[in-house]
Amino acid sequence: MNFATTPQWPVIARAGAGLVSVSEAKVGTVPWQHAFAEAFRSAWEGEEWPRGLISVTLFAGTAGDTVLTYEQWKHEESYRGFARELLPARREKVAPAVPGVQPAPHVAYRLYRERHWEDGPEPECLVVMRIELDASDVDRQARWVNTVFDALDGEPGLSAGGLSGYFHLSIDGKHVLNYAEWTSEQAHREALEAAGQGTVGEGERWLAVRNFPRVVASAFRRYRLLASYAQEKRA
Repeated sequence: MNFATTPQWPVIARAGAGLVSVSEAKVGTVPWQHAFAEAFRSAWEGEEWPRGLISVTLFAGTAGDTVLTYEQWKHEESYRGFARELLPARREKVAPAVPGVQPAPHVAYRLYRERHWEDGPEPECLVVMRIELDASDVDRQARWVNTVFDALDGEPGLSAGGLSGYFHLSIDGKHVLNYAEWTSEQAHREALEAAGQGTVGEGERWLAVRNFPRVVASAFRRYRLLASYAQEKRA
């Protein structure tokens, strides 16, 4: 197993990644973010790499109190087996190193649509936007994403700081996650301030996104790259 000395951003739209698992742990402070990463390394080092797992990337919330785990899997069967048989024991190894850590449940997603710039610089900030619907509805998940793309297509002056948007639909039909890479945290802040309506664009089509029916929760958080792990070195 390769624990990268220099953390690497995951290749989101890579071939063979059939499922993504995302979870977030509340750890409290910046020192505990690093303690969590070290405990994670210790819990995984020397253990067999799970069958079907492609990569694991840890991101530290810029507010200093959370760590996001983004896992890429080849298929759902392998993910389910790991979650059932191996994940509880590895979490037990991490918990003593980070007193009071509160891990959130893993949510499984599949990539649905993407928008990115091939020649953009290396990102420095990850912005994860999550929405939750009031009930499982696969068609409504997709319609929300398509509404966002309609707003993006109609936006004449998107911020140059936005590098990508990878939209994931949860397999339970209730959640959507946008994994968006930005040049910096400041660039994302400035885009929101310029739009003045809680979105990264100013056009009227964004109102359809904000007022999309049956959305019961909507929130975003910013992160920086913390650590990455893979079975083999990436080219």
